[in-house]
Amino acid sequence: MTLRELHDGWTLRHSGGGIPPAFAGVAAEPVPATVPGVVHTDLLAAGLIPDPYVDDNESLLSWIGRCDWTYELTFDAPADGADNHDLVAEGLDTVARVVLNGVEVATTRNQHRTYRWPVGALLRPEGNRLEVTFRSPIAYAEEREAVLGERPHGYVHPYNAIRKTACNFGWDWGPALVTSGIWRRIGIESWSGARIASVRPVVGVDGDARRVDVHVELEWSDDATDLEVVAHVAGERAAVAASIGTSSVVLSITAPDVELWWPRGHGAQPLYELTVQAGEAEWSRRIGFRSAEIDVEADADGSPFTVIVNGKPIYIRGANWIPEDTFFARITRERLAERFTDAEESGMNLLRVWGGGIYESEDFYELADERGVLVWQDFLLACAAYSEDAELWDEFEAEARDNVTRLSSHPSLVVWNGGNENIWGWVDWGWRPRLKGATWGEGYYLDLFPRVIGELAPTTPYSAGSPYGFSRFVHPNDPKHGTVHIWDVWNQVDYDVYRTYRPRFVSEFGFQGPAAWSTLFSVVHDEPADPYGPLMLVHQKANDGNGKLERGLGAHIAEPQSIDDWHWATQLNQARAVRFGIEHFRSLHPLNQGSIVWQLNDCWPVISWAAVDGHGIRKPLWYALRDVYADRFATIQPRDGGLALVLHNDSDSPWEASVSVRVLTFAGDERTSMDASASVPARSAVSVALDVSSDDPTGEFVVAELSTGERAFWYFDEDPALRLSPSPVVASASAVEGGYEVRVRATSLAKDVTLLVDRADAAARVDRGMVTLLPGDEASFRVTAPAGLDAEVFAGALVVRSANDLVPVTVGV
Repeated sequence: MTLRELHDGWTLRHSGGGIPPAFAGVAAEPVPATVPGVVHTDLLAAGLIPDPYVDDNESLLSWIGRCDWTYELTFDAPADGADNHDLVAEGLDTVARVVLNGVEVATTRNQHRTYRWPVGALLRPEGNRLEVTFRSPIAYAEEREAVLGERPHGYVHPYNAIRKTACNFGWDWGPALVTSGIWRRIGIESWSGARIASVRPVVGVDGDARRVDVHVELEWSDDATDLEVVAHVAGERAAVAASIGTSSVVLSITAPDVELWWPRGHGAQPLYELTVQAGEAEWSRRIGFRSAEIDVEADADGSPFTVIVNGKPIYIRGANWIPEDTFFARITRERLAERFTDAEESGMNLLRVWGGGIYESEDFYELADERGVLVWQDFLLACAAYSEDAELWDEFEAEARDNVTRLSSHPSLVVWNGGNENIWGWVDWGWRPRLKGATWGEGYYLDLFPRVIGELAPTTPYSAGSPYGFSRFVHPNDPKHGTVHIWDVWNQVDYDVYRTYRPRFVSEFGFQGPAAWSTLFSVVHDEPADPYGPLMLVHQKANDGNGKLERGLGAHIAEPQSIDDWHWATQLNQARAVRFGIEHFRSLHPLNQGSIVWQLNDCWPVISWAAVDGHGIRKPLWYALRDVYADRFATIQPRDGGLALVLHNDSDSPWEASVSVRVLTFAGDERTSMDASASVPARSAVSVALDVSSDDPTGEFVVAELSTGERAFWYFDEDPALRLSPSPVVASASAVEGGYEVRVRATSLAKDVTLLVDRADAAARVDRGMVTLLPGDEASFRVTAPAGLDAEVFAGALVVRSANDLVPVTVGV
């Protein structure tokens, strides 16, 4: 019983809605269609539209989302002698009418569901004609909003009136390229006897006991016979007899010899093949054995949000995840694997699949299982009020049951979350007067979703929202309780305000910075290049985003005087702002139990909060995250009118180190020093008071160096006031096996040395960044790039950058 994919031979044609005269050729005749895929990528492949990501093509192509489109295929029926033939569609985007051989099979209106329809009676041996017609999702959403009633939502289109990916209608980091198409697999599944409709393993771990209850849903053919359902895992077996018509059975297996699955950094990730057989039908998937819970019990400081796996608290070092491409069918396992590598190598142990995106592919969750990256999964509601009328309620319930069942086998998935910012929105965003008593989604968060989780995934914890205080009697975004989003930083105030927070858990916060130079200017072609150029602003989706970028420099970085310095300054400031926040959050451990930065990835080339841009290039932020998300972390923080060295040891081994603390001039002369020793138990933090001061705050700094290699810095003033050398490094480059090596020697203090290697070659990547060098230090940077380049391009002034480059010359001399 396998899906015979119907992916080859499709055509696409325009079937309704206005087309601008410049694109009249779109309506001329059908074009080849790639399935899975969407209309935009098919028209692009046919040469009928320009690249939607380039310049202002986004608005040029807005008409596509206002049109109807029809996919057509002719195929032969399976000749396998099976009794039943089902048409299975794993993803239709979104409002579809499915017709087979002139007969309407179904209509759909939910992008996030899998559909199955029996079509055996309609099939012919040869020449079957399948048509899938998609209505304009924008027109449909507007129509349903008029029926259901207008409710607050974050952006132009009423994405809360249709079960389609919210960010597909545009977000403050993403384009409004509203898609239609067969975006996941479609095909014919043929079967006889009994079919395994679904398998839902519910793993239980209680002390040394390991158990899995395998819930199996069955469907029967008319001429089926009684059979035995058998499950195997880890050398253990369970079986149960099933008579004709039995819709479900449960097989319970105790597996005493399995090892526990752990998050990365806490242990191994053993996975065990679970197979289920029912007659000729078979299902298999790898599962892991773990327990998961969240501690939200009130304490003297409020109420925590502590993720606990296998009875062990896990300090969360995470990032929010958005769809990896606006056109989802282009997202491959290889591309996802690259982003998981980005997450792992930066020290992350959790990705939050945000509620304005999608339930990700099996590839995503399998990679998370294999690599030990925890997954926090939102239900797909974001920044809006949602009707609870039956029309949407029924879709939400079907969608939730579909996806919870599909994903329940993955040990990496440890949090289900009701949605993004919707409870906060109802409390704080002026919704109540507009709603006038209308439903807004509370029933989903406090009734439907927890009920579905309790029934289908009872061993995975649930949160009603993010942010959320886990009580109706506290503000949903109170830092003392549960999870908090910190967005006054970036939107309104300087990033030093992070230090005024004492959050239990930060599930969103972040700061913007542009994509890598080569990424950004591959799609932005203003002449001359200008941060406020009209095409640049197409790729800056945040409200007053560039104004906030510039105001965000604050006292930290002087106003840049060129496009090159603007790009470097805003990238640097993004990295510093987020680093500042996480250093503070980690210094509060154990009060603080983690943070989830907004965001790891981008869906296109853009100015955004991402650490890795739309072309997969790691921004300076990524290198800063690798430092502050390290297992062993050191920071100097203000404490009680002085300074303290705070050490957070998020590893299973004690951290013993000698500490040297010095006050140095920028030229490297020592003014004062002190020595100390540090002993930090596993998964703990300690604070060491520092007896240091400076008589020359614009010419001196503090460095704490640990014998285990960590460093922490403190500056007595902001960069524009410091007498930093404007030329603090000497760089040289040479070709080496597998790439290039750049050696950078500091002649005076060089802050945040970073190589923007893509400026020399767009394919180039570098192994480290945001490295502060003491006078006399030498650092080696390894560059991977195409062979045959002149190595010295990687030592150029626009490639080798430091914060010193941005200090006004009158200060640095």
